[in-house]
Amino acid sequence: MEGGNMTSNQISLLELIEIFAEYRNNIIINIKHLQEHYQRTSIKRVKGVRDKNGELIQPWLRTENIDNAEYVRMGEFEFNRNTATINMLVKRKVKLAKIEDQTPIFEVAGLLVNDLDTFNNYTIVSDGKINVKSLKVKISSKNLFELLKQKGVIDTEEFDFCIEYTIKLDNLPLVPFDRHYSNIDGLFNELAEIKVLSSIISAHLKGESDVFIPAQLDELKNHYVSNSIYINFPTTNEYTDITEALANGTLDSRVSYKIDIGSQDILNLSKLHYANKFLNKMYRLYDQETGEIFTKSSFYIAFNENFALRHKLLSSRIKLAKVDEFMKRIFDEFLGLEKNGIITDILVKVGAESLAQLLQDKYTDKQFSKQEMIAALTMANTKLEQYTKQIYRDKICPLVFYIGSTGLLPDEMAVKAMNAEELAAKYPNLQFSRDEKKGTFFVVGDSIISVYAKTEYYSKKIAVSVEA
Repeated sequence: MEGGNMTSNQISLLELIEIFAEYRNNIIINIKHLQEHYQRTSIKRVKGVRDKNGELIQPWLRTENIDNAEYVRMGEFEFNRNTATINMLVKRKVKLAKIEDQTPIFEVAGLLVNDLDTFNNYTIVSDGKINVKSLKVKISSKNLFELLKQKGVIDTEEFDFCIEYTIKLDNLPLVPFDRHYSNIDGLFNELAEIKVLSSIISAHLKGESDVFIPAQLDELKNHYVSNSIYINFPTTNEYTDITEALANGTLDSRVSYKIDIGSQDILNLSKLHYANKFLNKMYRLYDQETGEIFTKSSFYIAFNENFALRHKLLSSRIKLAKVDEFMKRIFDEFLGLEKNGIITDILVKVGAESLAQLLQDKYTDKQFSKQEMIAALTMANTKLEQYTKQIYRDKICPLVFYIGSTGLLPDEMAVKAMNAEELAAKYPNLQFSRDEKKGTFFVVGDSIISVYAKTEYYSKKIAVSVEA
């Protein structure tokens, strides 16, 4: 663990970040200092797309910072869901302008776009290692100043809102020694159910909006603005040949340790199929009026009152995996082919009762508009995402960060490590990727924690910022 051994009264980096998050409106960061000393931890991407010859085609628009200030508000901190990584997401105001003549763009699709938000991600901790050694900040709250002084982070005696303080991060232990971690029993199934349902909803909403008409969506897309009104430029890697980039030093590689949770049947969430892929595997789309069967199904096509879905007759040679059985229950109820209550339970739990009611109306042939369904699906997707974020923030990310930072399981989860062969012998339904086959596994209650190495590449140049 970086930062040395922790004494009982020494603050950890994790606790310091929790303080930053609580008082973020009272802290401004010297962004220029951060950019000058920042080393990116991922591959640099450039705006644009490449043609068939590998030549970069740049967007016809670019962004310009509305201000060129030395300081910005403290960003929001986000924990990676399966590595010991903490990112700080910094928001800044930008405007759009044409590349060819710098003409500003003020209005798109009936919206003012002269003060859009753009986000830059700065990795504070990368795979259990400090990536940002210090932050230069100004503080507007005396209470925050006193708290940081008490924790030994600031050694100045008197509070001064004009002074720039240097807060060192690389001398702090990453995690507190006395923190307890939540029981994770049942969490995987809960997250997996939500992920499957979210995938179904997202597939329905592709190209749809509860706010904008299609012509507006087209204009927003043409100006690189998402329907959530965020900048959304296409990007591509700065290199065209990874072997050459590694040879000439543009790229380097590092080992990243992934920490996943799963069940005794499904090793992790990556085993779940995308909604449309699973739909094509298990179901047939047909026209209810003509009986015509479509060779390829999608929820976007099915989002039409004349179309319906039924089970596909599978060959006897096809053996369903546990992940297929898990997903089929959710799909069957969403499609009205079976009533098992799982969809309603999920939606009520996250506060998306309106979609639960509309689905019930659909099953009983009650009439409602497509726009009503789009609005209900959109709201449900937001609720599902918020609920998922809370589970990760409160229960999973702290555990992942601890394991990735220390290389240990918490004392309350002390169990024997197993390799892939041992785990597969005990739980034969599990499926392993090439990297996972080399991993280490821990059976904790009804859950399985996986730890495995994966090679990641990053750009070696010092970066000004990392595009979110």
